[in-house]
Amino acid sequence: MIEKPLTSVDVEFVTTLHGDEPVSFVVLMQPRGDQDRLLRAIDDVALGELDEAVHEAGEPEGPAAKAPAARALEHSLASLRSTGSQAVGQIVEDHPLDLLKSVVDEVGADEVIVLTAPHYVEEFFHRDWASRARHKVGVPVLKLFAHSEEAHSE
Repeated sequence: MIEKPLTSVDVEFVTTLHGDEPVSFVVLMQPRGDQDRLLRAIDDVALGELDEAVHEAGEPEGPAAKAPAARALEHSLASLRSTGSQAVGQIVEDHPLDLLKSVVDEVGADEVIVLTAPHYVEEFFHRDWASRARHKVGVPVLKLFAHSEEAHSE
């Protein structure tokens, strides 16, 4: 499960997590939602990114977030496939944890990777996707923090 496009660092990390074992991915892209704007702003403030907190209101959300999410998903799938991995995916419409559980069951997944930005408020209360998924999917859930291309282009 991802919230933004995978960076080259993210792709390298997830495709090499299990050494030389062949891996395939089912990527679920969670578009930004109206309900988490305040939490994102608090996280931005906690990270010292005040400019980001101010601009949260200008980020597309809800239905407007679907087109950017679809582009992010396609970019991520192409990046994974470029490494020789199999990758399919879909946008999460409703009930993300139910969808995640059904995908895990349908494909016989060995593990779930939740690749996300830090969400300090949700993590503190164990309401982040990884914590919630651990109680739902029946396989190990690995939580990773997504990388930023800007941070690694220096």
